[in-house]
Amino acid sequence: MTEGKVRLWRVDREINLRAQLSVFQRGAGDPTSRWGADGSFTRAAQTPDGPGTLHLVCRSAGSAVECTAWGAGARWLLDSVPQLLGAADDPAGFEPRHPVVADAWRRFAHWRVPRSGLVMDALAPAVIEQKVTGQEAFSGYRRLVRRFGEPAPGPLGERLWVPPSAAEWAMIPSWAWLQASVDGARSRALVGAARVAGRLEQCVSLTWPQAQTRLRALPGIGVWTAAEVAQRALGDADAVSFGDYHVAKDLGWALLGRPVDDAGLAELLEPYAGHRYRVQQLLALAG
Repeated sequence: MTEGKVRLWRVDREINLRAQLSVFQRGAGDPTSRWGADGSFTRAAQTPDGPGTLHLVCRSAGSAVECTAWGAGARWLLDSVPQLLGAADDPAGFEPRHPVVADAWRRFAHWRVPRSGLVMDALAPAVIEQKVTGQEAFSGYRRLVRRFGEPAPGPLGERLWVPPSAAEWAMIPSWAWLQASVDGARSRALVGAARVAGRLEQCVSLTWPQAQTRLRALPGIGVWTAAEVAQRALGDADAVSFGDYHVAKDLGWALLGRPVDDAGLAELLEPYAGHRYRVQQLLALAG
């Protein structure tokens, strides 16, 4: 790869990049991220300092991560790496209460809740994914990023794209949303959020209840979308994906041997309060 800013982050636990960062890839064709044959992960994002690209690869059997970044946001992205890889997450007090959870925790004890610190980066694709199939949402996001984003800084050229900035999301014309199969309700929600992106980015310094209140005050941002942001941008270990078409059913099958609805899921996860998303993602990782 061409020259960029580099740092080596050493950790006291094994890092599995695919387990740690798979939630940031929006479908196999996500233009903003890609996996390398060597297990490396490269991601482009809009940072407070501008667009940037971050390339991560594990060294020393996973006990160190080599980080290279390019673009105006390079230094910001390098500084964000520890929290992106879960350094701010504290699993203290987490106690598996089901055998399947205990097994998942044994297999993925190295996993921690990531925190990207980028609210719009998580919010934009989440809004596009509201109430549609994953295939339709990923296709729409891909079209919009390639049309209104920009090639990522660094050596990958047009194989990797930076998503639009908040100002650019807000300027997308109505016909372009429709061409990407994003209906008016979702496009209005995303444009409205983009227009107050500065206040939304402040959520990274708020408590989760405060951040949730700020997010859900926006038209079209419900409990599911807010949780999607919390899981990726805010590092919240308790933000369950209530309202998801699959999550309640899947967790019900895993923990009880039968599907449950959101009310049943809330009751089922109540003993894990403070770590409910941890349970959700551990079971997802364990398949």
